[in-house]
Amino acid sequence: MGKVIVSGARPTGRQHLGNFHGALKNWVRLQADHTCYFFVADWHALTTAWAEPEDIPANTIEMVLDWLAVGLDPERCTIFQQSAVKEHAELFLVLGMLTPVPWLERNPTYKEQREQLQDRDLSTFGFLGYPVLQTADVLMYGADAVPVGIDQAPHIELAREIARRFNTTYRPLFKEPQTLLTETPKIVGTDGRKMSKSYGNAVYLTDAPEEVDRKLSRMVTDPRRARRTDPGEPNDCPAYLSFHKIYCTPDELRVVEQGCRTAGIGCLECKRIMIAHVQAELEPIRARRARLGPDDARAALAAGNERARRVAAETMARVREAIGLA
Repeated sequence: MGKVIVSGARPTGRQHLGNFHGALKNWVRLQADHTCYFFVADWHALTTAWAEPEDIPANTIEMVLDWLAVGLDPERCTIFQQSAVKEHAELFLVLGMLTPVPWLERNPTYKEQREQLQDRDLSTFGFLGYPVLQTADVLMYGADAVPVGIDQAPHIELAREIARRFNTTYRPLFKEPQTLLTETPKIVGTDGRKMSKSYGNAVYLTDAPEEVDRKLSRMVTDPRRARRTDPGEPNDCPAYLSFHKIYCTPDELRVVEQGCRTAGIGCLECKRIMIAHVQAELEPIRARRARLGPDDARAALAAGNERARRVAAETMARVREAIGLA
């Protein structure tokens, strides 16, 4: 059935529109034609939140419930929890033995995150080595492709290099996974920054209609439009660039662009056009989410964990044999 696709996400709790457009919408599409493994990357969460792990269990349940609500189907894809499949840790250890440290230090996101996350201690082996754990996650299931944004492409190239090193050192065992670049729309939050739970600027998939309306109605726009009569420029408006371009029809975009540049419509009137589309997309997701409870998430994970363990056990048996530790 198609290709083997592997992808995961750290358990951050409720999912927002950034998560939806950045990954989940594509996952739902992929499960129709491919063998998909989608996992809760709870060990990866510890690479940056090792000192504060208490939210991970609850966040795992919330995130999986949102995955189910957007349309991920446990009958069509494998949804599992990384830490429930101990073979990931074993393969991480084996691959770590042959991965040169300079390969990890040149990872572009390593220095970036060290600079951005100054509020926590990231001088740990786990943080430096998390691309090796990512490689184990991917190689474990024989991934043909990994859907990522352009910023994550270097991680998949590193996974290919590690797989190649293992295959030439021992024997050919692992596929070299391909980067499946996803066209990720840029979704900014209500304050114009990247949509993020930590920024408090997110629109969540489970927000009530009135909450979605409240958040998006107050979203920042072109600062030129301080008054209703001030003309603006849509290409300088976060609401236009992030939401209108994704949700509105070509005719609606033409109306919005002309109305903004001539002050023919006000910002709130303009935002109402795209808010209607956002509400229409979220309405069936909210309805499905309302019918789900924690036991549904646990059941999906239990079934997925069992399927993932079977595949992982077979992979690790071959790995142990290849390195002479069968």
